[in-house]
Amino acid sequence: MTIPSTGRVSTLWNLVFNGSHLRCAIYNGPNGMELRLESATGTILREPFEMQPRSLLRTKALRESLKRRGWREES
Repeated sequence: MTIPSTGRVSTLWNLVFNGSHLRCAIYNGPNGMELRLESATGTILREPFEMQPRSLLRTKALRESLKRRGWREES
């Protein structure tokens, strides 16, 4: 599998709440890998990302926190 030089590399999860959609995705860009939290209207959060267990645990913790607040897995 070839990783694209730019663009979305992977979507970690998609959540939905009252018709609003939220996506957590990893992008590869000119400055390296980047984590983005995106809604239908734009990017909410953007930060550098490294494929390390600590980084992946942070995204999992965010997802679990949102699910406790009523967000659900998008089907």
